[in-house]
Amino acid sequence: MAADSGEDDLLNRPSHMKNTPSLKDFFDKKAEHFSRSFFIADDPVSIPHLFSKKQDIEIAAFFAAIFAWGNRKTIINKSIELMKMMDMQPHDFCLHASSDELRAMSGFKHRTFNADDLYYFIHFFKQHYQKYNTLETAFTISMNSDDTDIANGIIGFRSYFLSFDHLKRTEKHIASPQQLSACKRINMFLRWMVRKDEVDLGIWKNIKTSQLVCPLDLHVSRVAKRFELISRPQADWPSAIQLTDNLKRFDPIDPVKYDFALFGLGIMEKY
Repeated sequence: MAADSGEDDLLNRPSHMKNTPSLKDFFDKKAEHFSRSFFIADDPVSIPHLFSKKQDIEIAAFFAAIFAWGNRKTIINKSIELMKMMDMQPHDFCLHASSDELRAMSGFKHRTFNADDLYYFIHFFKQHYQKYNTLETAFTISMNSDDTDIANGIIGFRSYFLSFDHLKRTEKHIASPQQLSACKRINMFLRWMVRKDEVDLGIWKNIKTSQLVCPLDLHVSRVAKRFELISRPQADWPSAIQLTDNLKRFDPIDPVKYDFALFGLGIMEKY
């Protein structure tokens, strides 16, 4: 979809005018347009929307987010394949799966994620949900009341997630700001869990929307650089923070709602 003349004017304006109220209006309009139910069907967020039980939503969302690199149709199909292997009851399956049921999953694979990784993820969920009622605790337990972003939550989650005996290979599936990763998949998962609108499920209440960090992939990074919302060349954690801080100039309470605008402009409108 080509930009109209008004959008061309926004793109061509000089740097010192990039963050005028007109640009905020432009991003507000795009965020509102893309954060609608039509967005769900072709996006991995469709997977947690299949469920109503809180723990099922959390587990389905986590797997869909971890699988979220590459073709979106493939991500959705592999996520559905896994949910069906869990009898569409992922929480109950993780808690009670028999040895035979686990062995039946030995052929599961998505890109570099294989059955060994899957078995560890299931083991983690079993250990966690035997103690806690929600996955939110795994993030908030390491956060401070004055944290301005989710970094401590993600760092603490990774440490906790990998606290059981595991293969070294599984570590690569859980990113951390300590490694300067943009943590795109974890940030996307957190967006789904914390924000509430027609797309995001908003089932968590102890993390503020203002603490979320914008998921930074190649499409979002490209559009953000075009609007001079990112100045760094790398798609890393400092760039994700820089983008989020700039989006807070538009909305300090809910900056990550503009992820819809950036992603939609990049994927659907080919900016």
